[in-house]
Amino acid sequence: MLSSNARSKDHGRPIETDIPARLDRLPWSRFHMLIVVALGITWILDGLEVTIIGSLAPSLERRDTLGLTETGIGFASSAYVAGAVLGALIFGWMTDQLGRKQIFFLTLALYVVGVGASALSWGLGSFACARFITGMGIGGEYSAINSAIDELVPARLRGRVDVMVNGTFWAGAAFGALGSVWLLDSAIIPVWLAWRIAFALGALLGIAVLLLRTFVPESPRWLITHRRVEEADAIVSLVESHCAEPKGGWKSKLPKVLIYPAGVFSPMEMIKIMVQRYRGRSLYVLVLMISQAFLYNAVFFTYGMVLTKYHAVEARNVGWYILPLALGNLLGPLILARWFDTWGRRRMIGLSYAVSGLMMLGVAYAMGADLLTASTQTLSWCGIFFFASAAASSAYLTASELFPLEMRAFAIAVFYAVGTLFGGVAAPVIFGHLIGTGKLSLLVMGYVAAAILMIGASIVAWIWGVDAENRSLEEVAPPLSEFYAKQEQGLI
Repeated sequence: MLSSNARSKDHGRPIETDIPARLDRLPWSRFHMLIVVALGITWILDGLEVTIIGSLAPSLERRDTLGLTETGIGFASSAYVAGAVLGALIFGWMTDQLGRKQIFFLTLALYVVGVGASALSWGLGSFACARFITGMGIGGEYSAINSAIDELVPARLRGRVDVMVNGTFWAGAAFGALGSVWLLDSAIIPVWLAWRIAFALGALLGIAVLLLRTFVPESPRWLITHRRVEEADAIVSLVESHCAEPKGGWKSKLPKVLIYPAGVFSPMEMIKIMVQRYRGRSLYVLVLMISQAFLYNAVFFTYGMVLTKYHAVEARNVGWYILPLALGNLLGPLILARWFDTWGRRRMIGLSYAVSGLMMLGVAYAMGADLLTASTQTLSWCGIFFFASAAASSAYLTASELFPLEMRAFAIAVFYAVGTLFGGVAAPVIFGHLIGTGKLSLLVMGYVAAAILMIGASIVAWIWGVDAENRSLEEVAPPLSEFYAKQEQGLI
């Protein structure tokens, strides 16, 4: 049943609209490119943050910086991820209530505050708090941005665009790796100052993006569910005026959908819907999220320490090893993305998870047998993450398109939060401890566990995957308001 708040806003009159179909028929245009750049920058910022921590970790152990221990670095990394979890849940729910545009301004502003505070930290406590605030901003961004992009991009391109946009995380990682190499060259900038500059640059980039987002409109699909039909129509008409004429012409007849605007749903109502009505889809997305989060956080939050501890790589050169990993991760989604729309979601998700998991088993064996150098281990990670990056991107795509519009942002937030709590918060602490023991065999066992999770996710994808390619969001997951309105009327 709807909440009293939802029912009070339900006037009982359904809205028949072709706005979803109008959005889906549009050819690719400068408007879509603006959306991708202004909103997709989130993943670049997150990639920058993660890589900065990975590359700067050895330097932050120095007495003339923050003097952190390996456990302390793991704790600060976990604080960042924990903040992202809380931010995703809070701002995910607010996104479905207040709209996509208001929240992606607020979350980016919070990121700017957090990363700026990171640059001014003086010890573990202040640094961990700053990382927590930064994570809250990034976590909130994930739910607001993914939902906004998917609701504005045409259905036939949604898969490749989403996978590629999520993959740009690694463009940020590449920038972070290059920047850390330059900043940690003590001949140019003293190390005690370089790490502060690295975080300050992230804050400046965030401020620039805030200005760019002023040109991004609210989601017309969200506006319809709140009876703001005229605003939605005006936005779509404006977008159409900047696009080339679609195939079939502007006057071609389009399918319409019935939407029963019913206000908002409470968090508990949405969780109940996920557990009851969408149980299979919920378990499917949860498996995808947990496995990829564990794999990535296990490797990237601690790889700098692995290089310095087991391969005797100097701290200032860690970025040169992170850079090829970032490039491999970036190329994977860019090259494989189109197949998610042509070959299909189920096949590509299952394949990308399986290949990356099997390859990681091979790398874990080679590490245990002491067959890898710093260079060959880095090249091995590149091969693994070429596929794993596409897999991780597809997890966010799946969370976004398999749930109804009224709860889309919150659903993304819940799965991101739960997956990250299991895979993201635990992994940096666990692997930081494993590295701290100095026993390579324990680290190898951790990597084997990550590989098994990825292979398991592949099997789940083949069984429970949904063929959502080239289908409108409303077809994949009809609006909740329609279902409950018909239920109250006794029609279902």
